[in-house]
Amino acid sequence: MRAPVDLRSDTVTRPPAAMLAAMVAAPVGDAVYGEDPTVNRLERVIAERLGKEAALFVPSGTMGNQLGLGCQTRPGDAVLCHERAHVARWEGAGGAATFGVQLMTVAAEDGLPTVADLEAALPPDHPKAPRVRLLALENTHNAAGGLAHGVEALRQRTDWAAARGFGRHLDGARVFNAAVACGVEVSELAACFDTVNVCFSKGLGAPVGSALTGPRALLAEADRQRHRLGGAWRQAGILAAAALYALDHHVARLADDHARAQRIAEALVAGGVARPTHEVQTNLVVFRVEPAWGTAQRFVDELAARGVLLAATGAQTGRLVTHLDVDDRDVAAVCEAVSEL
Repeated sequence: MRAPVDLRSDTVTRPPAAMLAAMVAAPVGDAVYGEDPTVNRLERVIAERLGKEAALFVPSGTMGNQLGLGCQTRPGDAVLCHERAHVARWEGAGGAATFGVQLMTVAAEDGLPTVADLEAALPPDHPKAPRVRLLALENTHNAAGGLAHGVEALRQRTDWAAARGFGRHLDGARVFNAAVACGVEVSELAACFDTVNVCFSKGLGAPVGSALTGPRALLAEADRQRHRLGGAWRQAGILAAAALYALDHHVARLADDHARAQRIAEALVAGGVARPTHEVQTNLVVFRVEPAWGTAQRFVDELAARGVLLAATGAQTGRLVTHLDVDDRDVAAVCEAVSEL
């Protein structure tokens, strides 16, 4: 029997044989002592790729984002972010619980508030009001259907933040997807920000790990916070090797994921059951099920019975994500299953 086509997330990938071989062959040491050569190499490589001075290899994107917030704020500060940002909705209120910062959220359909929106969201300059210290943006934007924001759009917002003396953090969990979609080097997107978090276990297909990149001074503070949170590694070169393999072999192929997501989105529209809520630019499709047909959960259940796994995210909304383990044959099977509905 054919295995289900799993489109619930790009985190469900399994390491290919060549990646596993690289993991087995990786030289390791105690990373807490700075003696793991593969971790050290990964941190140098990802910092260079993003155009930053330094990097920290961390277990998860959530930790990377939270360290990005924590190293640029103090308890009682505020962070401006989008109302559906990952840091606001999917990180367990870590900013408040761990670092004592308040998230001030701003609406925007495409996930990228305008400068006017950001300006209007600022609290008054008064001792009773929170003090904004950081602007946190997301690229690609998960809740906005994986939209990829280009350099000019990002620069408008980050220049505004810099002029006000705010730090700038990017949740770049899928920033390589954004770079491929925009046709630019990833360092061009990262240049707008002081700190950038990138995830190796999403579109890049590594089993574990993210990296926070930025200036050495900020990363030194983030490293202290990482140890406090239990994020230090020992012989982590086994995992760092997978991330290095992904950087070498899985970036250019992200364009295949984007094209496959577009094909599935077109099948949804043709089937008349659901349609994307945003333009499909990368490997994410956020969709809305037509109310006349039923709920998103019914749609998900019907496709699961046909061997296709998606995620319902609301009464009428859901999400699907293409990735390394989805090929053209899988896409054809998904399109056929949709047409059967």
